[in-house]
Amino acid sequence: MREIVFDTETTGLDPKTGDRITELGCVEVIDCIPTGRTFHTWVNPQRDVPDEVVKITGLTTEFLKDKPLFEEIAQDFVEFVGDAVMVAHNAPFDRGFINMELARLGIDIYPDDRFKDTARIARAKFPGSYVSLDALCKRFDISLETRNVHGALIDAKLLAEVYLELTGGRTQVLDLSGKGAESSGEGKVSFPARPARPRALASRLKDEERAAHSAFVDEMGENALWKVLTLN
Repeated sequence: MREIVFDTETTGLDPKTGDRITELGCVEVIDCIPTGRTFHTWVNPQRDVPDEVVKITGLTTEFLKDKPLFEEIAQDFVEFVGDAVMVAHNAPFDRGFINMELARLGIDIYPDDRFKDTARIARAKFPGSYVSLDALCKRFDISLETRNVHGALIDAKLLAEVYLELTGGRTQVLDLSGKGAESSGEGKVSFPARPARPRALASRLKDEERAAHSAFVDEMGENALWKVLTLN
């Protein structure tokens, strides 16, 4: 299944009061495995970025002023997402900003059921524990060396690793069930079931080993498991 793990950086917390997206990062995953395809852009929010937000994202008004407007990257973003499920940490926040930007342009917004919230998944899996992205990275021993500030693509890549852990993806990558599960051909390895041997392998027991085993079974009486199974 194709999904898009994504993150946004914004000028504030509420799109309804005029806050806008400043950065957008997406990572394509298939069967929970990153494919290497990404989408990333900075966005001119057409408004000043508050100092307290700059301290978190490192994105200043000056840096963003010559970056593309959302309307200039919207089509590329929509095409990259396609019909995939969208995965985000605290998804209602990111969904609100994405849909606000799309609605401003008259583009169909994404319905709620297109989104998966990794924070919600983590809270159900680890009740009572901190489920911030940092906390989950530490729990799953995912390196945070690249994360000196909150960056949309950096965070999306980290979230893709967290999502893989949350969904048990690492154990799903290899299908060792022997049932010959189908593979998407992209990121998932499966092994077809082997047919039965046309001819059984010859026994490698030596005569003295066979005799010693028979003597051992005889000592256990007529109800010995080996005799019961042999008779049946």
